[in-house]
Amino acid sequence: MDKKERKTNVFARIFWFYIDGFRSMTIGKTLWVLILVKLFIMFGILRVFFFKPVLSDKTEQQKEEFVAKQLQERALIDTTNNSY
Repeated sequence: MDKKERKTNVFARIFWFYIDGFRSMTIGKTLWVLILVKLFIMFGILRVFFFKPVLSDKTEQQKEEFVAKQLQERALIDTTNNSY
C-alpha cells in the first residue's frame, strides 16, 4: 500500500497506525504476551476445571424448571436483603 492510499482510507490508516505502534514497542510486546497468557488461563483452563456446564445433561423442560427456580430463589434473596 502506498502513501496515498494510506491517507485516503480511514480503515487503512487505523490499521497502519496500530502496526507501526506495535513495531516500535519494546516492553509493550512483553506486556501483551502476559495479557494473552493470563486470558488463556482465565478462559481456557479455569473454565474447564471450575465452571462445569450445569444445563448440558438436562432436557428442555428440566432446563426451564431449573432456570425458573434459580431466578425465583435469587429474587427472594434480593427482596429480603433490601433495606429501603
